[in-house]
Amino acid sequence: MIHETRLRVRPRSGIVPDMSQTSSNERRVALLTGAARGIGKGVAAQLIADGFAVVIGDVRGDAAQETAQEFTQTGAQAAAAAVDVTDPSTCAAAVQTAIDAFGRLDVLVNSAGISAPKDTLELTPEEWRRMIDIQLNGAFFASQAAGRAMVAQGRGGSIVQISSINAEAAFPRRAAYASAKAGVAMLVKTLAIEWATHNIRVNAVGPSHTETEMTRANIEKGNIDVASIQRRIPLGRLASVQDVANAVSFLCSDRATYITGQSLYVDGGYLAYGYF
Repeated sequence: MIHETRLRVRPRSGIVPDMSQTSSNERRVALLTGAARGIGKGVAAQLIADGFAVVIGDVRGDAAQETAQEFTQTGAQAAAAAVDVTDPSTCAAAVQTAIDAFGRLDVLVNSAGISAPKDTLELTPEEWRRMIDIQLNGAFFASQAAGRAMVAQGRGGSIVQISSINAEAAFPRRAAYASAKAGVAMLVKTLAIEWATHNIRVNAVGPSHTETEMTRANIEKGNIDVASIQRRIPLGRLASVQDVANAVSFLCSDRATYITGQSLYVDGGYLAYGYF
């Protein structure tokens, strides 16, 4: 078990340095949760391409290590951390891993999540609590741990939650999931206004159905009718992982230094389309 770790950082002044800085001491560092596969892994790959060092966090520590090694074999700077976002102590330990490995923390991308559609009348209290614990409580615990480090550093930073169109659009059989994602949207706004004085920006990226292993599993189980969804999306296709990674990359960059408290929906026009 990973125990709570006291942050060992030296406060600094100033704002987030320009992305053109390339020395190892100034390289920006991102911690990603749920990043052993899927959207999290795709975002990590994009941030590496943007010049970041990354810490691959995942509840499956062995999978996190494998993904980090996959990246280091390409010449990237990457480390791994076993992190269960429902456990504040492991969130704090993952932040410390980033600081120990690379000397700083500039970005948190929280992409840990699950999908378990189920009829609401059949949903058990345990299933409800698990969904809220991972999707909403996890977003809070990970953000709190990263926020503490960023405040201590005095350099600002960027936090991006991977949300969902279900923060705005209700789907049948997703009472717990949609409720949690709506909570994440309000958490983002609250943290953004609270931490603005520390130059910490907090935003969310909310994809529509995205081509991941999780989505494919739901298609195979009959939880998703992909043909109907594609007809419902004006751009006529599911989101790719790269579509989502591009949005996160933008929000983590110096091009977005005046954007905070926002949810950016990467949905091919899904939420805008009201015609049947």
